[in-house]
Amino acid sequence: MHTYEVRIWGIRKRHSKSAPFQLRWLVGGVSHQQPFTTKAQADGRRSELMTAVRNGEQFDRDTGLPLSELRALKSPTWYEHACSYALMKWPNIAAKHRANIAESLATVTPVLVSHSKGIRPDPKVLRHALHSWAFQAARTNEGALIRNNRGEPIARKDAEEPPVEVAAALAWVAKQSLKVADLNDSDTLRRALTTLALKLDGTKAAENTVRRKRTAFNNALRYAVERDLLSGNPLSRIDWDPPATDDEVDFRYVPNPTQARALLKAVQAQGARGEHLRGFFGCMYYAAMRPSEVAQLSKRDCKLPAAGWGELILNRSRPEVGAGWTDDGKSYEVRGLKRRARKTTRPVPIPPVLVAMLRQHMERYGTAPDGRLFVAARGGRVRSTEYAEVWQVARKAALSAEDAASPLAEVPYSLRHAGVSLWIKAGVDPVEVARRAGHSIAVLWKFYAKILRGQEHRANQLIDDALGAPEEAATTA
Repeated sequence: MHTYEVRIWGIRKRHSKSAPFQLRWLVGGVSHQQPFTTKAQADGRRSELMTAVRNGEQFDRDTGLPLSELRALKSPTWYEHACSYALMKWPNIAAKHRANIAESLATVTPVLVSHSKGIRPDPKVLRHALHSWAFQAARTNEGALIRNNRGEPIARKDAEEPPVEVAAALAWVAKQSLKVADLNDSDTLRRALTTLALKLDGTKAAENTVRRKRTAFNNALRYAVERDLLSGNPLSRIDWDPPATDDEVDFRYVPNPTQARALLKAVQAQGARGEHLRGFFGCMYYAAMRPSEVAQLSKRDCKLPAAGWGELILNRSRPEVGAGWTDDGKSYEVRGLKRRARKTTRPVPIPPVLVAMLRQHMERYGTAPDGRLFVAARGGRVRSTEYAEVWQVARKAALSAEDAASPLAEVPYSLRHAGVSLWIKAGVDPVEVARRAGHSIAVLWKFYAKILRGQEHRANQLIDDALGAPEEAATTA
């Protein structure tokens, strides 16, 4: 029980050679006392308790301690807390989010340790041990779930035993880790934030990476507040801003329609594998789909008439992620659409050129047993390594030597940017562009602001046309 009802008495001397001075205080009607060797020690302790009372702290009736002292006394280490946080988040988040949290915690945890004179593990081994063992719930704690074809849990795989060097690194960090209560120190937090902004080799990390890792660290501290390990989030007191980011797409390197068509032809020209992936890349350009959405596209999602426009009803995605981050041990995870409720669908009208492309694809290759259009040779997901390799060959074939040496269409995702850019330049209402692309309006403006601003003159002309010719001012003699 916690209470503000605290009464601290004066120091009294007693008949004891070892501890002749005694401090007594009352908390919620319960008496507490503490002996001291010298009066100065007793005065110091009394001053600490009086300061806690003046600061408006509650006291614990059973121990007689201010809550701040009680938290410090019971505080787990940061390493223990970070493991608890990763395990708490695991069941209800996407596999990629699990991996991102582990990456963030593995970055910051090695610096939240005491200055030991012992041998520190190799940084790469320590980072691997934390990222792929300590914060990967599929390998630790209760092990990984094994599910049937319907996704129902049927068994649990036993937790794996880590290699010797990994076990040694985890034992070291468990022993040397600071307590959560120690994170109230500003120097400690600044050291952690500095580390979040760097790669393992000491060079600066990408701006978005720093912001993402800081967010995970901040959320872990918020969880410490929730668990009553901290009275407040100490990160809010630190005058430290993550690096500014410019998320706008650099349209100098987004392929124009002529270049996009040339790239698709260069993909098709690469034999059977290129023929198969032509429709995959076509969906990214003509429907502005994400690769994870194309990977999950099924025949039942497609309305492909013999002539005219068709429609794709998108409802799921299949993002690629390491097998250690999924519940079933697969290298991908079937989920709903990005940042949408699980059963949300997104209808996307598609032009006749993509309709014909997909019809030809199904006539030639059929579908996977589950109805998916695009599959690897052995029936699994088309891996990013495979389509990225095809893409790089296509770039060299379709682009000039100068363009191929530049970041123009550097990655397949450039096709999605090209598709969205085409819609905006064609004069499609930005609200409709955002809906088709699966963006919010705010995100659309964030990424495509340059093009949207470039269309303002067209909007002005439409308004002029609606207003009609301006009336000539009346003249007076």
